[in-house]
Amino acid sequence: MTSQDAIAEAWNELVATARRTVAEGLVVGTSGNVSVRSGGLILVTPSGVPYDRLGPEDTVAVDLAGHQVLGTLAPTSELPLHLAVYGSTDATAVVHTHAVHATAVSTLVPELPLVHYMAAVLGGPVRVAPYALYGSDELAENVLRALAGRTGCLLQNHGTVTYGTSLSQAYDRTAQLEWMCELWLKASALPGRTPHLLTEPQLAEVKEKLRGYGPQPR
Repeated sequence: MTSQDAIAEAWNELVATARRTVAEGLVVGTSGNVSVRSGGLILVTPSGVPYDRLGPEDTVAVDLAGHQVLGTLAPTSELPLHLAVYGSTDATAVVHTHAVHATAVSTLVPELPLVHYMAAVLGGPVRVAPYALYGSDELAENVLRALAGRTGCLLQNHGTVTYGTSLSQAYDRTAQLEWMCELWLKASALPGRTPHLLTEPQLAEVKEKLRGYGPQPR
Protein backbone atom coordinates (compact mmCIF):
# COMPACT_ATOMS: atom_id res chain seq x y z
CA MET A 1 0.00 0.00 0.00
CA THR A 2 1.41 3.39 -0.99
CA SER A 3 1.53 6.23 1.50
CA GLN A 4 -1.27 7.96 -0.44
CA ASP A 5 -3.43 4.85 -0.18
CA ALA A 6 -2.69 4.58 3.55
CA ILE A 7 -3.65 8.22 4.11
CA ALA A 8 -6.86 7.80 2.11
CA GLU A 9 -7.80 4.69 4.10
CA ALA A 10 -7.01 6.38 7.42
CA TRP A 11 -9.06 9.45 6.46
CA ASN A 12 -12.07 7.35 5.51
CA GLU A 13 -11.90 5.54 8.85
CA LEU A 14 -11.51 8.85 10.69
CA VAL A 15 -14.58 10.34 8.99
CA ALA A 16 -16.60 7.18 9.73
CA THR A 17 -15.60 7.37 13.38
CA ALA A 18 -16.44 11.07 13.61
CA ARG A 19 -19.87 10.41 12.11
CA ARG A 20 -20.37 7.60 14.61
CA THR A 21 -19.83 9.99 17.51
CA VAL A 22 -22.77 12.03 16.23
CA ALA A 23 -24.98 9.04 15.42
CA GLU A 24 -24.47 7.57 18.90
CA GLY A 25 -25.07 10.86 20.70
CA LEU A 26 -21.55 11.49 21.95
CA VAL A 27 -21.35 14.91 20.31
CA VAL A 28 -23.77 17.51 18.99
CA GLY A 29 -23.15 19.37 15.75
CA THR A 30 -19.45 19.93 15.15
CA SER A 31 -18.36 19.51 18.77
CA GLY A 32 -15.71 16.93 19.61
CA ASN A 33 -12.90 15.82 17.31
CA VAL A 34 -11.05 12.73 16.13
CA SER A 35 -7.50 12.08 14.96
CA VAL A 36 -5.44 9.14 13.74
CA ARG A 37 -1.75 8.72 13.00
CA SER A 38 -0.60 7.53 9.60
CA GLY A 39 3.17 7.25 9.37
CA GLY A 40 4.67 10.63 10.21
CA LEU A 41 1.36 12.44 9.80
CA ILE A 42 -1.61 13.00 12.08
CA LEU A 43 -4.95 13.23 10.33
CA VAL A 44 -7.52 15.33 12.20
CA THR A 45 -11.08 16.47 11.80
CA PRO A 46 -11.29 20.09 10.61
CA SER A 47 -12.70 22.90 12.71
CA GLY A 48 -16.37 23.76 12.44
CA VAL A 49 -17.34 21.42 9.59
CA PRO A 50 -20.28 18.99 10.00
CA TYR A 51 -18.94 15.46 9.68
CA ASP A 52 -21.57 14.42 7.14
CA ARG A 53 -20.12 16.97 4.72
CA LEU A 54 -16.57 15.62 4.81
CA GLY A 55 -15.20 13.84 1.76
CA PRO A 56 -11.80 12.65 0.49
CA GLU A 57 -11.04 16.14 -0.82
CA ASP A 58 -11.30 17.52 2.73
CA THR A 59 -8.39 15.52 4.15
CA VAL A 60 -6.55 17.50 6.84
CA ALA A 61 -3.18 16.40 8.18
CA VAL A 62 -0.37 17.90 10.27
CA ASP A 63 3.13 16.71 11.00
CA LEU A 64 4.20 15.69 14.49
CA ALA A 65 5.09 19.32 15.25
CA GLY A 66 1.60 20.48 14.33
CA HIS A 67 2.41 22.11 10.99
CA GLN A 68 -0.37 21.57 8.46
CA VAL A 69 0.83 19.62 5.45
CA LEU A 70 -2.44 18.50 3.85
CA GLY A 71 -5.76 20.23 3.25
CA THR A 72 -7.17 23.73 3.01
CA LEU A 73 -9.54 23.47 5.98
CA ALA A 74 -8.22 24.51 9.40
CA PRO A 75 -7.50 21.63 11.82
CA THR A 76 -9.61 21.22 14.94
CA SER A 77 -9.07 23.86 17.62
CA GLU A 78 -8.15 21.01 19.99
CA LEU A 79 -5.03 20.19 17.98
CA PRO A 80 -2.71 21.00 20.95
CA LEU A 81 -4.51 18.34 23.01
CA HIS A 82 -4.15 15.71 20.29
CA LEU A 83 -0.48 16.52 19.73
CA ALA A 84 0.18 16.30 23.47
CA VAL A 85 -1.35 12.83 23.66
CA TYR A 86 0.64 11.58 20.68
CA GLY A 87 3.83 13.06 22.06
CA SER A 88 3.46 11.46 25.49
CA THR A 89 1.83 8.06 24.84
CA ASP A 90 1.83 5.19 22.36
CA ALA A 91 -1.44 6.45 20.87
CA THR A 92 -2.18 6.03 17.18
CA ALA A 93 -5.74 7.36 17.53
CA VAL A 94 -7.47 9.91 19.77
CA VAL A 95 -11.20 10.53 20.27
CA HIS A 96 -12.56 13.61 22.06
CA THR A 97 -16.30 13.96 22.72
CA HIS A 98 -18.81 16.04 24.66
CA ALA A 99 -20.73 12.96 25.85
CA VAL A 100 -23.59 14.05 28.12
CA HIS A 101 -23.25 11.63 31.04
CA ALA A 102 -19.47 11.85 31.12
CA THR A 103 -19.58 15.63 31.05
CA ALA A 104 -22.14 15.63 33.86
CA VAL A 105 -19.88 13.43 35.99
CA SER A 106 -16.95 15.77 35.28
CA THR A 107 -18.84 18.55 37.08
CA LEU A 108 -19.48 16.48 40.21
CA VAL A 109 -16.37 14.54 41.22
CA PRO A 110 -12.57 14.65 40.72
CA GLU A 111 -12.59 10.99 39.66
CA LEU A 112 -15.24 8.60 38.36
CA PRO A 113 -16.03 6.23 41.26
CA LEU A 114 -15.20 2.55 40.68
CA VAL A 115 -18.75 1.55 39.88
CA HIS A 116 -17.79 -1.11 37.30
CA TYR A 117 -14.81 -3.32 36.57
CA MET A 118 -14.51 -1.99 32.99
CA ALA A 119 -12.58 0.90 34.51
CA ALA A 120 -9.67 -1.51 34.16
CA VAL A 121 -9.89 -1.13 30.37
CA LEU A 122 -8.94 2.52 30.84
CA GLY A 123 -6.08 1.69 33.20
CA GLY A 124 -7.85 2.33 36.50
CA PRO A 125 -10.02 4.99 38.15
CA VAL A 126 -10.80 7.63 35.53
CA ARG A 127 -9.57 11.06 36.59
CA VAL A 128 -11.05 14.45 35.79
CA ALA A 129 -8.68 16.96 34.18
CA PRO A 130 -9.24 20.43 35.74
CA TYR A 131 -11.06 22.92 33.56
CA ALA A 132 -9.10 25.08 31.13
CA LEU A 133 -10.08 26.98 28.00
CA TYR A 134 -10.69 24.68 25.02
CA GLY A 135 -7.84 24.54 22.54
CA SER A 136 -5.33 25.87 25.09
CA ASP A 137 -1.94 24.49 26.05
CA GLU A 138 -3.15 24.54 29.65
CA LEU A 139 -5.95 22.13 28.80
CA ALA A 140 -3.50 19.84 27.01
CA GLU A 141 -1.24 19.82 30.07
CA ASN A 142 -4.16 19.09 32.40
CA VAL A 143 -5.23 16.20 30.19
CA LEU A 144 -1.77 14.67 30.18
CA ARG A 145 -1.66 14.70 33.98
CA ALA A 146 -5.09 13.07 34.15
CA LEU A 147 -4.01 10.44 31.60
CA ALA A 148 -0.91 9.33 33.51
CA GLY A 149 -1.20 5.55 33.59
CA ARG A 150 -4.59 5.75 31.88
CA THR A 151 -6.00 5.58 28.35
CA GLY A 152 -8.91 7.91 29.02
CA CYS A 153 -9.99 10.80 31.21
CA LEU A 154 -12.80 13.28 31.76
CA LEU A 155 -12.42 17.01 31.10
CA GLN A 156 -14.11 19.14 33.73
CA ASN A 157 -17.21 20.91 32.35
CA HIS A 158 -16.16 19.77 28.90
CA GLY A 159 -16.15 16.09 27.91
CA THR A 160 -13.92 13.06 27.38
CA VAL A 161 -10.61 12.06 25.83
CA THR A 162 -9.55 8.50 25.08
CA TYR A 163 -6.77 7.05 22.97
CA GLY A 164 -5.75 3.67 21.61
CA THR A 165 -3.67 1.81 19.09
CA SER A 166 -6.53 2.07 16.58
CA LEU A 167 -9.57 4.24 16.00
CA SER A 168 -11.89 1.37 16.89
CA GLN A 169 -10.10 0.86 20.22
CA ALA A 170 -10.10 4.56 21.06
CA TYR A 171 -13.80 4.81 20.19
CA ASP A 172 -14.69 1.70 22.20
CA ARG A 173 -12.96 3.22 25.22
CA THR A 174 -14.99 6.40 24.79
CA ALA A 175 -18.21 4.38 24.64
CA GLN A 176 -17.25 2.38 27.75
CA LEU A 177 -16.44 5.57 29.64
CA GLU A 178 -19.75 7.17 28.74
CA TRP A 179 -21.62 3.99 29.76
CA MET A 180 -19.87 3.86 33.15
CA CYS A 181 -20.68 7.52 33.77
CA GLU A 182 -24.33 6.92 32.96
CA LEU A 183 -24.36 3.89 35.25
CA TRP A 184 -22.89 5.83 38.18
CA LEU A 185 -25.25 8.76 37.72
CA LYS A 186 -28.29 6.48 37.71
CA ALA A 187 -27.13 4.41 40.68
CA SER A 188 -26.14 7.42 42.78
CA ALA A 189 -29.43 9.19 42.07
CA LEU A 190 -31.51 6.66 44.03
CA PRO A 191 -32.72 8.33 47.25
CA GLY A 192 -31.25 6.86 50.41
CA ARG A 193 -28.96 4.44 48.55
CA THR A 194 -25.21 4.59 47.97
CA PRO A 195 -23.69 2.57 45.11
CA HIS A 196 -21.35 -0.24 46.08
CA LEU A 197 -17.89 0.48 44.67
CA LEU A 198 -15.09 -1.88 43.73
CA THR A 199 -11.77 -1.83 45.56
CA GLU A 200 -8.37 -1.25 44.01
CA PRO A 201 -7.37 -4.92 44.63
CA GLN A 202 -10.52 -6.05 42.82
CA LEU A 203 -9.70 -3.78 39.91
CA ALA A 204 -6.12 -5.09 39.82
CA GLU A 205 -7.52 -8.62 39.57
CA VAL A 206 -9.58 -7.57 36.55
CA LYS A 207 -6.56 -5.92 34.92
CA GLU A 208 -4.65 -9.17 35.21
CA LYS A 209 -7.49 -11.20 33.75
CA LEU A 210 -7.89 -8.76 30.85
CA ARG A 211 -4.32 -9.48 29.75
CA GLY A 212 -5.60 -12.64 28.10
CA TYR A 213 -8.83 -11.14 26.82
CA GLY A 214 -9.72 -11.37 23.14
CA PRO A 215 -10.12 -14.06 20.47
CA GLN A 216 -8.29 -17.20 21.58
CA PRO A 217 -7.48 -20.40 19.67
CA ARG A 218 -9.35 -23.48 20.85
